[in-house]
Amino acid sequence: MLKSLVFVFLLLSSLYADSSANIADVSSELKLIPASKAIVQWERVFSSESRKKRYHIDQLSPDVQLLLKEYLIEHAADSSQPMVPGL
Repeated sequence: MLKSLVFVFLLLSSLYADSSANIADVSSELKLIPASKAIVQWERVFSSESRKKRYHIDQLSPDVQLLLKEYLIEHAADSSQPMVPGL
């Protein structure tokens, strides 16, 4: 229960602060690594409600979902700026 409350708090706080830094935090909190998928794969995740539910993206507001999708696609494995852990 406490973990859920902390998670919701982090997601709500992301709406009011700098979007790029907080979207990275939201991605990290959801354990979504941008470079773990190609652009097409991230688009597929966001096109299906069942896939959104699998990654707990469905719990986010539509605005945060859109920012998260843009962030993940910008830093996908086949993008011009892949976000690789540890680099």
